[in-house]
Amino acid sequence: MSSSRQEPGGRRAGRQVTDQRETVEVHLGGRTVTVPRGGLYDRYRMDTDLDEVARDPRVSGVDFFRKLPKTRVDSAIGPTLTPNFYYRVSTARLTMLAPSRAIRARLPKELAPLEVAPGLGLVSVMFFRYDVCDIDFYTEAAVGIAVRPARHGKLGFFDLVSGLKNEHLDSYVLSLPVSTEIAQARGHDGYGFPKWVTGLDVDIDAHRTTARVANDTGGVDLSLATATPAQTAYPSGERVSSLTSYTTIDNAWHSTLSQTNVLVAGTARFPRTLGLQVGQGRMADDLRSLKPIRTVQFDVVSEGQLALHMPVPTSVHSRSQ
Repeated sequence: MSSSRQEPGGRRAGRQVTDQRETVEVHLGGRTVTVPRGGLYDRYRMDTDLDEVARDPRVSGVDFFRKLPKTRVDSAIGPTLTPNFYYRVSTARLTMLAPSRAIRARLPKELAPLEVAPGLGLVSVMFFRYDVCDIDFYTEAAVGIAVRPARHGKLGFFDLVSGLKNEHLDSYVLSLPVSTEIAQARGHDGYGFPKWVTGLDVDIDAHRTTARVANDTGGVDLSLATATPAQTAYPSGERVSSLTSYTTIDNAWHSTLSQTNVLVAGTARFPRTLGLQVGQGRMADDLRSLKPIRTVQFDVVSEGQLALHMPVPTSVHSRSQ
């Protein structure tokens, strides 16, 4: 059973999610973490048997993953296989307008906000539930900023359109709590994401979307309780979106690509009622600092799959503020 732990930098996580199953210790780089005994990571160490996953009744199929062969790479967490496969996921994203001035105050100088109009950028609150994946079940939440692609030249019209349609987004994440130790160790040490472990509940189905992120004292950091937008089913591979996230590892810029195979999803534009509670905690502080104006889109994927690639070095050039 996992125990309370200290976040890198000395900040203690809030209420832990308790896993009643027996656990085993595994080593990632210089870290030792616990994972469920007999789980996918314990048995396969990222080299998961797709035929076995296909027999899991929670998984619609594995054809998406058969087209993405894994490769072995060296990383900050030691030798590993990439991509990390997520066989059954559900996600919720609230996209909000925010003043560019507030966004720039939270971005490194090398990055610039994606603007939908002069002085207006996009920020988001996201919740994730990973029911079946290479590193076993966990939940996650994020406060992120949509940024311009880190490349030479000005932002093109199609970059903006694809970003707004969620076909491809570039982002910088301010906070990314998770519910398990292995997700924190891999995400923080291996990817450079601002991750810590805390109590984090996410439940998403065709009718209701709820989430709760605990703060240091067990109170509410962020929470959401609302109706799920009407969902539409898609054949596997028909609707694949991508996200590029920028982080620094050992003071060098890296980009991380994730690809989502959307299977069942829906969108509500300019939602009038969303039960988002902004409490007290690191996520709440990050969201308030961005001074969001209003939610313009609420996207829910009640069933999907995801491939998360290991980060690669990237060229990021300083932009004018």
